[in-house]
Amino acid sequence: MRSLRLAATVLLLTSTVFALEIAELRNGFTIPHRTREARDGQMRLYLDDQKASFVDIPTAEIESYSSQPDPPVAEVPKSIKTTGQIVSEASQKHGVDSDFIQSVIQHESAGNANAVSRTGARGLMQLMPGTALQLGVKDSFSPEQNVHGGTQYLKDLLERYNGDAVKALAAYNAGPAAVDRYKGVPPYSETRQYVRRIVHDYNKSKAAPSKEKIRAKNASPDRATVESASR
Repeated sequence: MRSLRLAATVLLLTSTVFALEIAELRNGFTIPHRTREARDGQMRLYLDDQKASFVDIPTAEIESYSSQPDPPVAEVPKSIKTTGQIVSEASQKHGVDSDFIQSVIQHESAGNANAVSRTGARGLMQLMPGTALQLGVKDSFSPEQNVHGGTQYLKDLLERYNGDAVKALAAYNAGPAAVDRYKGVPPYSETRQYVRRIVHDYNKSKAAPSKEKIRAKNASPDRATVESASR
């Protein structure tokens, strides 16, 4: 009996190496458990990590122990797409200008996918939990889900206000109810500054020459060059 208890004690000390153990009883049954503890001729087998559930088995009834690691937890692959790629895809899918989406992202979160506002808005386009739920966004910190959800919301607001981007932005910031109540941008300084800044940045992005236009210009000789070369 002493040697059996000694063996049990040694196994107890080494049991933490394995995530899951199996107690094999003399009657052929097995009991999976997390840890165990010898207690006056019995072995207490704890069935969970918190030791809230256990079973006491006479030590003499336990034939042997075997160890088994927990199955590896499958990791969810993170998105490897850039914000620009996601915005481009959302623009094509929902029919909203990509520069418009990018301007909203910049002023909502400064491009921080993990941003959380003091009111609880989350992610790149700062979706409130209730809005995210309505849009079918399960994880607001997922850049793809957040941008597609936010873009869908922008599209809905643009359609609601017949393409009026100013009203759509005001509703995105202050809510459609406030825009409907005041029949336009509500008299909130935060909302008015929000709309003004995004419209300014959006117009600026549209006025700036795109990379494609710059490449095309550099690749095509101008008229003066053509004339001098023909002389």
